[in-house]
Amino acid sequence: MAAKGIKSNDKHILNLAAIVGGERSILYQKEDLVAYDCDGFTLHKHLPKAVVFPKNAQEVARLVKYCSDNHLPFLARGAGTGLSGGAIPLNGEVIISLVRMKRLLNVDLENRRAVVEPGFVNLKLTNSISDKGYYYAPDPSSQYCCTIGGNVAENAGGAHCLKYGVTTNHILGLEVVLPNGEIIEIGKNGIPDSPGYDLLGLLTGSEGTLGIVTKITVRILKNPEAKQTVLAYFDKVSDGSQAVSDIVSAGIVPAALEMMDKIAIEGVEAAAFPVGHPRDIEAVLLIEVDGISAGIEEQINQILEVCKKRNVREVKVAQDEQERGRWWANRKTGFGAMGAISPDYLVQDGVIPRSRLPEVLERINKISEDYGLRIANIFHAGDGNLHPLVLFDARIPGESEKALKAGSACLQVCADVGGTITGEHGVGIEKREEMRFVFKDEEIIAQTNIREVFNPDNLLNAGKLFPSPGRCVEIKTEMKAAASR
Repeated sequence: MAAKGIKSNDKHILNLAAIVGGERSILYQKEDLVAYDCDGFTLHKHLPKAVVFPKNAQEVARLVKYCSDNHLPFLARGAGTGLSGGAIPLNGEVIISLVRMKRLLNVDLENRRAVVEPGFVNLKLTNSISDKGYYYAPDPSSQYCCTIGGNVAENAGGAHCLKYGVTTNHILGLEVVLPNGEIIEIGKNGIPDSPGYDLLGLLTGSEGTLGIVTKITVRILKNPEAKQTVLAYFDKVSDGSQAVSDIVSAGIVPAALEMMDKIAIEGVEAAAFPVGHPRDIEAVLLIEVDGISAGIEEQINQILEVCKKRNVREVKVAQDEQERGRWWANRKTGFGAMGAISPDYLVQDGVIPRSRLPEVLERINKISEDYGLRIANIFHAGDGNLHPLVLFDARIPGESEKALKAGSACLQVCADVGGTITGEHGVGIEKREEMRFVFKDEEIIAQTNIREVFNPDNLLNAGKLFPSPGRCVEIKTEMKAAASR
C-alpha cells in the first residue's frame, strides 16, 4: 500500500491512509489530533494515533481488519458530543470517524421507517420528513448536532422519552462491522422481532465496545394531531416534585415532564435563550402533552388542577408555537447555559424511582454543601432521570477532583434509593468504577464475557464501560479453574 502526500514514516499511517484514499481522509500530526483528545467529557484528554474518515462500510471494514491484524487499538467516533468519555482514545487508538457517512439512504412512509448512515445528525432526520407529517422521536438535548450512530452507541434518550422511549425503542435494524472486520446485518428488512437472541438490544447501548454501526434502520412516527405545553413555577422544590408524581398518578402520560431548580434557572436566564423565569423561584416544570386533539384540553385542565393543589405560584399554557419553541430552547440549552454562571461544570446522569425525587434532591443539596460546590439540577422528572450539574473552577487546584467526587456521590445516592448510574449518557470512562454501585463482581464478569465473544482481543474501545479488573480477575480465574477440574 502507498499513500501520496503523507509526511510520515510510520507504516501504519501510510497503510491506513491508503485504505481511505490518501491525505485528505486522515489526520496524524499532533496539531490536528488535539481536537480529538476528548469528547464532551473534558476532564480526561488523550491523543489518538490517527483519525481516519471512511466513506462507506467497506472502508470501515478494511480499517478494522487492518487494525485487528496489526494489533492496533481503535474506536469509532461520531460528533464527539458524548458526556461520559466513551470516545476518548485512552490507548493511543486509531479513531474511525464516521462523520462522512452522513446520508439518508431511504424513507419508507408506508412501513414508517427510515435508513440512515451513522453520521446522519439526529434532528436532520425529523427536518427531512416533517413536511410529510412524520418525525423521529428520540430527542437528546444535543440533537441539533449529535449523530444517530452515536445515539445507538449510548442508547440516547431525551425530553420526550417518558412517553416515546429511548433509542433502543426505535431501532429496527443495524449493519455492523465486527472487531475482526466482518460485516453483519441484524434485523434484516427492518424486521427486529426475528427468532433468537435480541442482538439489536445488546448492541444498542453497548458504547462502541462490540462493533461499529455503519447503517441504521429506525422507526419514524406520525406527527401528533395536537400538542400543548405548560410552564409551572413553584416556590418549593418539594411541591414541584410532588406535582410530577401527582400528574403521572392521575393517569396522564405526558410526552415530556421536565424540571429545573433555582441554580439551573439562574444559568438558563443568563445564557442565550432567556424566557423571563422569576429569579427567586425554586423550581420550574415544563410539561407537554400530545395526541388526538379531542383529549388534549382535558389533560391540560387536569395538569393545571394538580399544579394548583401543589401550591404553584404561576402556571400557564403556551399561546402559540413560537412561545412553546422559546420555552423548549431555554430548557434544551440548559447544560451549555451553565457556562454563563460557572467556568466549568460536570454533567451527571442517574436514574431514581420517581417517588424518591424529593429525598434525592435533598441529599444532593447536602452533597453540594459538603463539597463546597454548587450543584444545579436539570432533569427528566417524569421518568426519574436526573442530571446534577456540578459547578467548579478547574483553575483552582483540587477543584476538578472535588467535582468528580461530588458527582460520584450523587450517583451513589441514586443507587442507594434503588436507581442506577446512567439513564442516557452512558458509562464510558467517567462512571466505570461506579458500575460497582449497582453490579456485583460476578455480574460484571458476565458482561465482560459477552464483550469477549465479540471483541476477544479487546482492541475496540478498550477501557470503557467496565471497572478496573481488580477482584473480577481473581473471581474469573477461580471460575475457570473450577470449570477445568
